[in-house]
Amino acid sequence: MPIIEVNHLTKEYQLGHITSLKENVLNTFRRLGGKPIQQREDFKALDDVNFTIEEGEVVGIIGHNGAGKSTLLKHLANISKPTKGKVIVRGSIAPLIEVGAGVNPEMTGRENIFLNGAILGIPKKIIQQKLDEIIDFSELEQFIDTPVKRYSSGMTVKLGFSIATSMEADILIVDEVLAVGDLAFQRKCFNRMENLIKRQGRTVLIVGHNIRQLEQICTRMIMLDKGRIAIDGKSNEVCTKFIQQSNDKIKNQQATATHIEQSDEFELIKVELMNNAGANIEKIAYHQPLKIRVEFNLLQPIKNLVCFASIHTSDFVQITANETYLNPKNFAIGRHFFEMTCPSMTVLPGAYSLKLWIGMVDGQVKFVANNLVNFQIFSDDYSIARLQDLGLFQLDASWNIGSLNS
Repeated sequence: MPIIEVNHLTKEYQLGHITSLKENVLNTFRRLGGKPIQQREDFKALDDVNFTIEEGEVVGIIGHNGAGKSTLLKHLANISKPTKGKVIVRGSIAPLIEVGAGVNPEMTGRENIFLNGAILGIPKKIIQQKLDEIIDFSELEQFIDTPVKRYSSGMTVKLGFSIATSMEADILIVDEVLAVGDLAFQRKCFNRMENLIKRQGRTVLIVGHNIRQLEQICTRMIMLDKGRIAIDGKSNEVCTKFIQQSNDKIKNQQATATHIEQSDEFELIKVELMNNAGANIEKIAYHQPLKIRVEFNLLQPIKNLVCFASIHTSDFVQITANETYLNPKNFAIGRHFFEMTCPSMTVLPGAYSLKLWIGMVDGQVKFVANNLVNFQIFSDDYSIARLQDLGLFQLDASWNIGSLNS
């Protein structure tokens, strides 16, 4: 028998502004007079969602912002009530839905530990036995007797995560907390989750935006899209589909975000990405050749002109840098070009953009633009495609594997 059943779960909200007392009175008279009133639009945060979860399963809930992830977890934790449908949960739940959820800001950290344990039905004696473990893991010993309202948001989540993952609940529900605190504490959270999953066999539902991290933890993933289940299946398959959708979305956003600065004597004609056959491309296969060609027109002669081209991510992390600084050229009036050839594209699959800087050796800028050309690097090999959230390059390296046994 499933530990969680979700049957035709629907949650509706009414969109629109909050009506004033005057508007409410006028609307009442309009109703009495048989006159129409403006109806607020209904919005379905969840729309006929159905699935079951077996005991011991670790399920990731993913989707773009507004997909309904947090709303779904709140229904599973019985924090919110459905408009239609029902949720059946067979077991105790330790929810960690959002910053401050389940934490009373007027109480101290220590008092909140006992409060949360009592809510979960855990005897005070058991909570007392776990107290030192919870305080130690949260790294808040110095502040444990301080009211939580004086904690930072990061400290509050540290406390909440420590409480939720230390209590002996059947089901753990976690929303966006594996990225809390500094890198060292994030690593502790990740290790704690792996211990709960692999050694204790807990049933876990977890939402996050670090897709590859969730893929490592979860055995199954559910992708939501506009309140509906888009995909429910193996983690690697769902992750790959989600990242492809994200790359497409990033590409569309980047296409409208180009800002160009250029001098009066410089005119950019075109920038092209080409494959080995010289054909224009928008997608580049991993480890395939790439050629970048920049054509421009000069209205005045320019001496010592150089070109800098780099590839950057959607959040403007520059990951390549190629330039002609050691080979400046003098150009006359007329049309010219720069052309760069890469024999093998070793940037890992993902959505990227081209930055171009053209100027003089002394630093005078003639042209500069980020997001000048948007493109994707792809691979049909899943072992390569899955690496895109783990790094930016795969080194051109070889392995030597052997045994040291005598």
